[in-house]
Amino acid sequence: MKAIRRFTVRTVLPEQLQPLHELALNLRWSWHPETRELFRSVDPEVWAAVGEDPVRLLGEVPSERLAALAADRRFLRRLNDLSDELRDYLTGPRWYQSAPAAGDGAGALPAAIAYFSPEYGIAAALPQYSGGLGILAGDHLKAASDLGVPVIGVGLFYRHGYFRQSLSREGWQQERYPLLDPDELAVSLLREPDGTPCRVELALPAGRSLTAQIWKAQVGRVPLLLLDSDIECNTAAEREVTDRLYGGGSEHRLLQEMLLGIGGVRAVRTYCRLTGHPAPEVFHSNEGHAGFLGVERIRELVNGPERLGFSAALEAVRAGTLFTTHTPVPAGIDRFDRELVARHFSGDAALPGVPAEQVLALGVESWLGGDPKLFNMAAMGLRLAQRANGVSTLHGEVSRGMFNGLWPGFDATEVPITSVTNGVHAPTWIDPAVVRLAAGELGQERIEEAMATGEARRWTGLERIGNTEVWELRRTLRTQLVEEARLRLRASWRQRGAGEAELGWVDSVLDPSVLTIGFARRVPSYKRLTLMLRDPERLRSLLLHPTTPVQIVVAGKAHPADEGGKRLIQQLVAFADDPQVRHRIVFLPDYDMAMARHLYPGCDVWLNNPLRPLEACGTSGMKAALNGCLNLSILDGWWDEWYDGENGWAIPTADGASATLDPESPEAERRDDLESAALYDLIEHRVAARFYDRGADGLPHRWIAMVRHTLVTLGPKVLAGRMVREYVERLYAPAAEAQRELAAGGHLGARELADWKAAVREAWPAVRVEHVEAEGSAEAQELGSALTVRVQVALGTLEAADVEVQVVSGRVDETDGISDAVTLALKPTGGPDLDGRHRYEGTLELSRTGPFGYTVRVLPSHRLLASPAELGLVALPAETAGMDTGVLR
Repeated sequence: MKAIRRFTVRTVLPEQLQPLHELALNLRWSWHPETRELFRSVDPEVWAAVGEDPVRLLGEVPSERLAALAADRRFLRRLNDLSDELRDYLTGPRWYQSAPAAGDGAGALPAAIAYFSPEYGIAAALPQYSGGLGILAGDHLKAASDLGVPVIGVGLFYRHGYFRQSLSREGWQQERYPLLDPDELAVSLLREPDGTPCRVELALPAGRSLTAQIWKAQVGRVPLLLLDSDIECNTAAEREVTDRLYGGGSEHRLLQEMLLGIGGVRAVRTYCRLTGHPAPEVFHSNEGHAGFLGVERIRELVNGPERLGFSAALEAVRAGTLFTTHTPVPAGIDRFDRELVARHFSGDAALPGVPAEQVLALGVESWLGGDPKLFNMAAMGLRLAQRANGVSTLHGEVSRGMFNGLWPGFDATEVPITSVTNGVHAPTWIDPAVVRLAAGELGQERIEEAMATGEARRWTGLERIGNTEVWELRRTLRTQLVEEARLRLRASWRQRGAGEAELGWVDSVLDPSVLTIGFARRVPSYKRLTLMLRDPERLRSLLLHPTTPVQIVVAGKAHPADEGGKRLIQQLVAFADDPQVRHRIVFLPDYDMAMARHLYPGCDVWLNNPLRPLEACGTSGMKAALNGCLNLSILDGWWDEWYDGENGWAIPTADGASATLDPESPEAERRDDLESAALYDLIEHRVAARFYDRGADGLPHRWIAMVRHTLVTLGPKVLAGRMVREYVERLYAPAAEAQRELAAGGHLGARELADWKAAVREAWPAVRVEHVEAEGSAEAQELGSALTVRVQVALGTLEAADVEVQVVSGRVDETDGISDAVTLALKPTGGPDLDGRHRYEGTLELSRTGPFGYTVRVLPSHRLLASPAELGLVALPAETAGMDTGVLR
């Protein structure tokens, strides 16, 4: 029989133990070792049985044990000390509070930032994540908390989370979606003062509505608001909107993204009203899924007391919005049928004051090769944000090329998308044994400060840790991984139908003394899970080498709808099931944060072999590096900028092979053959050879030197604290300042900018470069000489103050294309002549040798623009003109 209703009966803690409840409901326990150890000491067996989840622990510990703890003075002292320590953490000043307080004028940091993401990886006990995007979002919130940055997180509460993975007997991925009970999680329902649950509501077509309640998870100092549509006032279809992460068809996904964006803004307003939290000055969209947040904020301004028009409201919203893209290929962007979006923003589903055609224009693929029948969420995100970034230096470059069509007439290098390289939250991902070793040399307080802020360029002092201590640490961590892998492998085989009598071999799987390589991530085709299987016999020989063997631990999930990814897993599992090699290579199902905490520290080498440049960042290798693991990777994502030859190895990329090729094509086959051969050679002749190169004392001195170098030089770079500080200083603070300037005086700046943009767009067809001349423009010039460039331009109805005239110069190729361009702003030399033409002049210094060329151009110019490319308008000399300037800005 099945129960007709389900609920949770919570334990009533003795009064002396009440602080345990406070500690359990703040997810800081997930990265605070002392708090985790306190919970473990409550009942070690129950702690392990509930997956190290404090909320479930307190619900299952016998009352007799709680009574004993209530009388245990030593335990109570620890409990009260940790409770006081948490209170100090939550209220005391941190890095952010040392900066000027918001409201003090120019340069003040934002009073608050709203951070929107479709998934969050905070802890395994709150399974609201699928992969790297969610883990990054979770680390962003944790680092913001440690730094004192006033972030409000916004997401959805998925009743089934992401799927749990197991394997069939044949090695095929199986999915299950266990129901999550919020009463068993570290969340609480946001309520009005009278105790009723807070609700947000969205109008839907045909008179329907979508209502959601708001769960709050406390991530240190950061509140995380999670919207949940599984409530009784919704119909069955609307209740399922937040059923699972990345599930359902197009309309289901659209409703999820409308709830995240539109409902998320309303949830933030509700939270600020109830708690007095400062209203966000900056809104940060982590990927395009939350893009509708900008549409809702336009609605607020259009219908607010100042009654802004749509164009002025758009400018006000853009000024305070940041869009982060994690997508290196167009196929990774959410795109919806235009008519589907139109239906959800028209008629009785319309947002008051926001016409559907204006919403549709935000997502239109207006560029050459775009599909006008589709609504592009990334295009909307970029159009609604004055600032945007990729997540590594290389990914920023890729993004500028991918979205170049939104800025016609500009080279990809000038597209206004910058980059902030991702980081990882060190206290979450560093094994406590690593911290203890470092603290023994540098002191606990200094280590904790270094991990939180990420301000040091080098972790100076770690060089003094002895070789014996480093090697003993690595062996300890490797042994922990071997033990964990055997437990998980046994459980997996039992799920696959094996009896205990068949599994004696599991006890000898992996060896704590053997070089251990890790590979764990999502399993889309571009990450190439099976590249290591390209030559099975070569891999077999590496695994079984008599003197320099390797062992490999593999984990990863394929999207439930990705049959190709599932086949890759099945191929890997089939190889790993072979009795000849199964003691040297294992596949561990159900990769999650709990597994990762053992996997990253326990591996000697972290393998990453994506198709370059399709890895936006790839933070798993960062987490491994923080534990002294060396990276073996294609030069993609973060590794492309931070590989230095001593912190790991770079897998050569096959020249001339396109990363977007059909995987079945001969070119792709050749590329994979070349890169897999390079991988095998590196493992055999460089990696394994160095690991097993032992001195007279039995230690691999050169290997240990690489481990130490990685910790000293790479450790500070890969921190989420460094990442969040970059966001604050380079993006959040300028966005807040721009937002204040446009909002001042009843949004006078927003009205001014909107009117100016409209006038410029209307007048731009008449803007022309009519004449260019240069003194000393002979074919050959000497280094150090100069050209005086004079230009005449027609501006139509525009004033000289509305534009900037530039010379763009640099090295030229055989087609006269300019690279490494340098711009020089020319100065006006008087008012318009009788024909209305304006004259500009400047001196171009010839500071480099070789083929050299220049051109001139006219750009819109206004003090409130974040980039001269913002409008996508440019006027070039007639022979280089002809670009489309109809982009929406």
